[in-house]
Amino acid sequence: FPFRLFPLRERGMNFRARPLTRQEIQAFKKSEEVMQRFVRAYQLMLRFYGITLINEETGELKRAENWVERFQNLNWYSHNNLRITRILKCLGEMGYEHYQVHLVKFFLTETLVQETLPNVKRSALDYFLFTIRSKRKRRELVHYAWQHFRPRGSFVWGPHDKLLKYR
Repeated sequence: FPFRLFPLRERGMNFRARPLTRQEIQAFKKSEEVMQRFVRAYQLMLRFYGITLINEETGELKRAENWVERFQNLNWYSHNNLRITRILKCLGEMGYEHYQVHLVKFFLTETLVQETLPNVKRSALDYFLFTIRSKRKRRELVHYAWQHFRPRGSFVWGPHDKLLKYR
């Protein structure tokens, strides 16, 4: 069977790769070696995108030294957005929800605040944001996006009346 770097319980673009089972996910989570390899694979992909994992414990991220060049690649080639969505979903499957939150917030910051990734903005809002498993964390990120989205009246990812009252 073809092996995927970030396997999921759903079919992807490669129809020869079979989806993961819940039992396989549980077996992966029990193996320290597999989980270490998973984090290394995540770091490898982050470097490819111009991002550095600065804290393995928390999942905190920052721009890598080569971020300008790598962000240019992200802006030009939208197929990367599918891969990022897959990585985010896999992070959730493998128990790294805190990594998900940091990665989504990173992309929201770069697209909405820093405006360095304009061609990633729609994917960040339409797909990345909704990979977050924790309802509370997802709401926090929707609120964060709403705070920085311009024009605010065009924000369609949450009800404005609730976003105004969010605490």
